[in-house]
Amino acid sequence: MLRHVEPNASIPPPFQFIKGQWRCEAYHYHTIRPWLQENQVRDDVPRWKRLALNLHETREPHDYQLAALEAWKQHERRGSIVLPTGAGKTFLAIHAIYEVKASTVIIVPTISLVHQWYARLVNAFQTEIGVYYSGEKLLQPITVTTYHSAGDLIAASGNTFRLLIFDEVHHLPARTWGEAALMTPAPCRLGLTATYPEEEEQTNGRWRVDELLGPTVYNLPLRDLVGQQLADYRTERIRVNLTEQERVDYDAAYATYTGFIRERRLRRSHGPHWLRELMRLSAFDTQARQALLARQRLLEITWNCEGKFVVLDELLREHAGERILIFTESNAVAYMISQQWLIPVISHETGVAERKHILDAFQNGTYQVLVTSRVLNEGIDVPAAKIAIVLGGGSNKREYIQRLGRILRKQEEREAVLFEVLVRKTIDEGKAQRRHVRKGD
Repeated sequence: MLRHVEPNASIPPPFQFIKGQWRCEAYHYHTIRPWLQENQVRDDVPRWKRLALNLHETREPHDYQLAALEAWKQHERRGSIVLPTGAGKTFLAIHAIYEVKASTVIIVPTISLVHQWYARLVNAFQTEIGVYYSGEKLLQPITVTTYHSAGDLIAASGNTFRLLIFDEVHHLPARTWGEAALMTPAPCRLGLTATYPEEEEQTNGRWRVDELLGPTVYNLPLRDLVGQQLADYRTERIRVNLTEQERVDYDAAYATYTGFIRERRLRRSHGPHWLRELMRLSAFDTQARQALLARQRLLEITWNCEGKFVVLDELLREHAGERILIFTESNAVAYMISQQWLIPVISHETGVAERKHILDAFQNGTYQVLVTSRVLNEGIDVPAAKIAIVLGGGSNKREYIQRLGRILRKQEEREAVLFEVLVRKTIDEGKAQRRHVRKGD
C-alpha cells in the first residue's frame, strides 16, 4: 500500500486505488521495486533477515543440479524446476537457500514432509529450523510449513521471508493454496516438482504457477538420468480375469452406471466434470444415487478381485528377500493385505511415530515389504525399495510417475521393476490405457 499519495497521482500498474489508498497484491513486489527506488519511495515492506549460513552438506551437486540452480539464478531467482523423483530436488533447494542466505519458508503438502525437510535442513545448516502446522508453531528464519497452514503463516509474517519454496508445486494451482504465494512479497521464489501441472489444471478459477512463481526455468526428463543418477527400470503389466460371480456382479453394476451416464448425456454436457455433476445429482435424484453406488461397486470389485491377490502372492514368493512396496487403490484393501500376509501398512491413519518406525525398519531390512494406498506416492524417501507392485490401473499420470519414482533411487547396479496388476475388460484396464506414460517421460 502506498501512503500519502493522491488519488489522481500517476501510479503505474499493478496498483489500483481501493478504499482511499493505492494498493496491489504482495506478489507484485519484485516488479514494482525498481519504480519505488527510482521515485525514492521509502520502502517498509521487507522484514526478512540476512543469514550467515554454513553449509554442512558433504556431497557435491551433480552437473544437472548446478545447471538447474544457475538457470534459476539467471531468471532473477524465480521459477520452477522440474526433476524426476529421486533426482535430488531437496538437495538442490538446500543449495538455493544457501545461495540466497536470507529468511526462507518452505511449503510442503504433508506433515510427514515437514518432518523430512526439517531433518534435512538441520543436518545441512546445523541451525534452528522452524516448523509451522496444526500441531506446532515455531517460527524461525528458516521455517517449514504445509499448504494447509501456509495461509495463516503468510498472513501474519509474509514479509519476513525473502525466499519462498513450494515443494510438489503441482499442488499450488488449487484455489485455496495459491493465496499463500499471492500474499507474500518474497522476491525470490522456487517451485519443485517431478510433474508440472498441465494446462487444464491451471484454468477455471485455479492459479497459474508461472504467474505466482515465475516460469519453468529447468526441466530434465527421466530418460536423461536413468542408468546414471537413477536406476535402470522396467515396467510389466499383468492382466487377470474376474471370477464368474465377479463378472456377473461387475456387468450388472456397469449396466446401471453407464446407462444413467448415457441417458443423461453427462459426458457431453459437462465434459471432464461429469463425475462431479453425477455426485451433485445423487444428493436428490434416486437414479443418480443408484448410478453412483453402482460405480462404487465397480471399483470395489476391481480392487478386491481374487485374481489380483493370487498374482500378489506369486510376486511376493518370486521376489522374496527384496524390498517391495505394494500400492492399492483403497485403505480397506491395504489393511486386508496387511492382515493376510502380515505386512506393515502405512495409511493416512498411521501416526507419526509409528510411520517413522515402519520406514526405519524397512530401510534397515527388519521389514522387507510395505503396503500403502496413496500415502507414499509423494515426497517420502524410500531409498531401499527396488520393486513396486501396483494393484490396479489408474488414469492419473502423475500418480503413476510418483509411484515409479519411489523405486528409482540408485542402489548399486540393480534394476528397478514396477508391476501393474490389471483386471481384463474393466474400467481398471481402461484407466491404464488412457494414461499414456512412455518410458522416460
